Amino acid sequence: MSKSIKVALIGNPNTGKTSVFNQLTGLKQKVGNYPGITVEKKVGVCKLPSGQKAQILDLPGTYSLNTTSLDESVVVELLLNKNDKDFPDVAVVVSDVENLKRNLLLFTQIKDLRIPAILVVNMADRMSRKGISLDLAAMEQKLDTKIALVSTRKGRGIDHIKELIENYKSLPNKPNIDTSRIAPEYFSRLQKAFPNEDLYKLWMVITQDVNFMPIEKKRIQDATSFSTKSKTELKKLQHRETVLRYQFINSALKETYKVDFNAAKGLRASLDKILTHKVFGYVIFFAILLLIFQAIFDWSTYPMDFIDEQFANAGEWLKSTLPSGVFTDLLAEGILAGIGGIVIFIPQIAFLFLFISLLEESGYMSRVVFLMDKLMRPFGLSGKSVVPLISGTACAIPAVMATRTIENWKERLITILVTPFTTCSARLPVYLILIALVIPDGRILGLSYQALTLMLLYLLGFGMAIFSASILNKILKIRSRSLFMVEMPTYRLPLIKNVAYTVLEKTKSFVFGAGKIILAISIILWFLGSNGSSEDFKNAEEVVSQRIEAEGLSPYSKNYIQNNIDSYIEIRKIQSGEVMPKASLDSIQLLTADLEQRAKAQEIASHKLEHSYIGYAGKAIEPVVKPLGYDWKIGIAVLTSFAAREVFVGTLATIYSVGSDEEETIKNRMAAELDETGKKPLFNLASGISLMLFYAFAMQCMSTLAIVKRETNSWKWPLLQLVFMSVFAYLVALTAFQILN
Repeated sequence: MSKSIKVALIGNPNTGKTSVFNQLTGLKQKVGNYPGITVEKKVGVCKLPSGQKAQILDLPGTYSLNTTSLDESVVVELLLNKNDKDFPDVAVVVSDVENLKRNLLLFTQIKDLRIPAILVVNMADRMSRKGISLDLAAMEQKLDTKIALVSTRKGRGIDHIKELIENYKSLPNKPNIDTSRIAPEYFSRLQKAFPNEDLYKLWMVITQDVNFMPIEKKRIQDATSFSTKSKTELKKLQHRETVLRYQFINSALKETYKVDFNAAKGLRASLDKILTHKVFGYVIFFAILLLIFQAIFDWSTYPMDFIDEQFANAGEWLKSTLPSGVFTDLLAEGILAGIGGIVIFIPQIAFLFLFISLLEESGYMSRVVFLMDKLMRPFGLSGKSVVPLISGTACAIPAVMATRTIENWKERLITILVTPFTTCSARLPVYLILIALVIPDGRILGLSYQALTLMLLYLLGFGMAIFSASILNKILKIRSRSLFMVEMPTYRLPLIKNVAYTVLEKTKSFVFGAGKIILAISIILWFLGSNGSSEDFKNAEEVVSQRIEAEGLSPYSKNYIQNNIDSYIEIRKIQSGEVMPKASLDSIQLLTADLEQRAKAQEIASHKLEHSYIGYAGKAIEPVVKPLGYDWKIGIAVLTSFAAREVFVGTLATIYSVGSDEEETIKNRMAAELDETGKKPLFNLASGISLMLFYAFAMQCMSTLAIVKRETNSWKWPLLQLVFMSVFAYLVALTAFQILN
């Protein structure tokens, strides 16, 4: 079998490039980063009609090869470097049938690099509605290429793309434009200086801010027979090149692309008037957010309860099936408990990604960006900053990377620094379990108090990001001016397949990304919680037995016993009427004795945990966290969650399971935890709100700090970010607890 064909999938944003990629590759795709840089790289495998395979590389969206951002530079560097392992055998340029003229600018540039190029005209299903007609044969002749008319929504034309890829060697690779016409004398001297190099590639090297081999900008500048032009002069020549290209494109489309404007419907304009209205636009956006958060709580309850119970049952099964020992304890109390603390949140995280994907696929998110531009301007940001801030609801790392589309450095720096305030999906497990514990059930206008609380936390994070941006805008003495432009894509029904791929990929990335960290931390925590060197740890059973004889069981144990007895009595009354039979009274005595034994075993386990290695570490930091309403166990969870916020729940799940004979769900175990008085729940309104506010404002993410360092090329900004956010979070949490307590 011959080697796979390397295909570069290229196109403007919002042309449906991702849909074409998904249709070609299905689930045979993986996501990574380009070597040395944090730009996302999607690669998939496509099986062609003959059985040969094609490697499809989905390049970042770009409007042209005139680079303005790091994402676009990645495209240019690849297309100019034949030594790159991903250099394509053929380029598939995806265009939108409604914006064909603009999309063809990129196509002609790629064609002029002498790379075999296929033009994909997507969204063909909209042609009749928009009054568009195409003469494909004539267009192929004018553009000197092969064209695939595609509708990813209807699944039409994908097989034609595969056939064209398979026969890429028959594609013409002659340039569309003679670029030297913009400055004949200059290009003549350039060709004489480098007779063995392609002229258009030389022009790209000179004008684009990219790094690649073997043609180097320095070598060109050092050539004795050639002197390059100033940046201003080069910009003027680039503008001439663009004009020349559009003259060619207009000529090619004149007879081959027709639009009957009377046939086009005006629904888009009507919807835009409502969705981008200066009042109703914001009302609709916040109403959509409320519905999303309500759905996240309501729809995910049943699968979450099921997952929670299954992990509790699995832990009990492991302990009863496997022989007692260190390995069984590690599995049941360390690994299973820690992972269970994250897996339970898969339904809610999946629903969050589902709704975000639906908003993006429908074209509504671009309207939100446009709408928010007016709101952002007074705070030193623009509509482009909204993209990272909204992306931050998934994860701060790609959100910080998304700031590369912001050309203005001051605007970009401010956006980088404030984006971690946006509530990311890693905070979601923390919020959800705390809300379920401390916010009562109930509804107002059909919306639950819990959904409203989650909505407020999201708004609080976004509000703090805006407030911080305003302060930074005044503090940072960086001169800047910027223009804001955003493309309004056509409204469309989201493709179910695209949405499904997005939800699967993002949820998988979250779970496995968090899972690796949690697994490692869970094992470490289990070891530290299951071992100790002090006499109190080694003689725990004797110490606890003597204390119980002298003082009796702890308030927590007494409550545990009484609640179980009350439940039993209530059941027996329902079954036999008001009179309790003698047999039931005997059963109560037996039940009480059994519960006392269990409570004693639990107190021994708690004593061992408190005097274990992790117990001493927790006690050491307890003075710092106690004013916030936290005990040493929560302190440990807060400390470990600096690795990743979602580790908080997994840490508590591991700590509460260490040495526990009672296999309870993490939520029930947290609800039963009492404060130092033994009378009030540890997770009450005051401590719960304090914790939520702490996580709303604290950095608590090592990976985000690393990416900020990389994007700013300095430790100064991430360290300032860490100190400010941590101190601010502590003070807000302290104030909230002291007031509510």
